[in-house]
Amino acid sequence: QEQLVESGGGLVQPGGSLRLSCAASGFTLDYYVIGWFRQAPGKEREGISCLSSSDGSAYYAEAVKGRFTISRDKNTVYLQMNSLKPQDTAVYYCARGRRELCSGVGLSYFSSFNPWGQGTQVTVSS
Repeated sequence: QEQLVESGGGLVQPGGSLRLSCAASGFTLDYYVIGWFRQAPGKEREGISCLSSSDGSAYYAEAVKGRFTISRDKNTVYLQMNSLKPQDTAVYYCARGRRELCSGVGLSYFSSFNPWGQGTQVTVSS
């Protein structure tokens, strides 16, 4: 069974850091893009970052650029989140996509990503 499992969310103070993990099973990441998405209460889902395993290229949305870093180790993709802000509070999801989807436009094609993980809650609050 092909699936993604996120972990690493939690409660952190503003300015703090968290590292999210997205562990893939049932398939290899070598031929795919992994995107990170988030959805805050009352807001639309947004794509924030992606990593293309074929060439190692990465994309970051403006809202997270310079603060978040995406990386991969074997069959797990990580999202290192630094300098967290209250507006980063959301449920974070990872999902698998085709190679050409690692861009701001590509991340908007939610239905083209499959499977999705179950999500992990990140709360940034003092």
